Amino acid sequence: MKSLTADQVKIGFIGLGNMGSRMARRLLDHGYHLEVYDRDPAKAEAIAAKGGVLAKNILELAHGVDVLISCLTNDEAVQSVYAGVEGFFAGARAGTVVLEMSTISPESSRELHKLGAKSGIEVMDVAISGSTPAAENGILTLLAGGSRDLFSAAQPIFQSVAKQYFLLGGPGSGTAMKLVVNTLLGVGMQAIAEAVVLGEKAGLNREHLLDVLSQTAVIAPAHMGKLAKIAIHDYTPQFPLRLMNKDFTLILKAAAEARIPMPATEAAFHVNSEELAGSEEEDFSAVLRRMEVVAGIADDRSVRLAG
Repeated sequence: MKSLTADQVKIGFIGLGNMGSRMARRLLDHGYHLEVYDRDPAKAEAIAAKGGVLAKNILELAHGVDVLISCLTNDEAVQSVYAGVEGFFAGARAGTVVLEMSTISPESSRELHKLGAKSGIEVMDVAISGSTPAAENGILTLLAGGSRDLFSAAQPIFQSVAKQYFLLGGPGSGTAMKLVVNTLLGVGMQAIAEAVVLGEKAGLNREHLLDVLSQTAVIAPAHMGKLAKIAIHDYTPQFPLRLMNKDFTLILKAAAEARIPMPATEAAFHVNSEELAGSEEEDFSAVLRRMEVVAGIADDRSVRLAG
């Protein structure tokens, strides 16, 4: 398989949300010809303004590209983009490559691979680990499942958006690894929330507590950047709570199918769901605020409401 370099291939991109839009801009910066589509025309137009080419619909995009990258919200969105008479597979040429970067179930990834193979299209699941700043700076981690030849050929694309990338195995392996990673991400954030509240209730100064915690070896890099924002009650979404909630759902579904008990994950999902039910768009680290409310510790929002 030829190397998927900027002078060799035209790339299509579907799904230009917080992560997708940033990756699309990096591909343009690295010289790739990029055709884009999003169900929200404004998002596609924003990338077109940076040098991308607008596609009117998915079929039009499918006819003109050698590689498709998709970054969508869930299994249902992925199914709607690829399947059916107006889906990507209906219009794409044999030999087209798909790099599917959504966080979906491994089962859905494997089904997509089989569906593509019927049309001579090779699909690789390439799950993304990292938040919007990592996407902005091109330092994501990519978790791939599929053929080794395609993984090697796609490295020029990966290098445009990521710091590191790993091939985990066959189809579905990348999304399976993403569920493993996000189990630690979500449960780890819940553990931090409980530990901080314990410290606050013991009389420790909240800001000092968080500062010291950030300098210990027990905080993972993915959680490190959250502590400074938590200190000022800033829950602006980088990885939205709703997406962590969706991932918890996928994780627990996979665990149920494998008959694996995950009590800590179930507890973290419960707190995540409670905060999601009463919130606007916010970061998944907002579970700390939920624990503070449960513990009777006023947060900045409570103070404002009281005033």
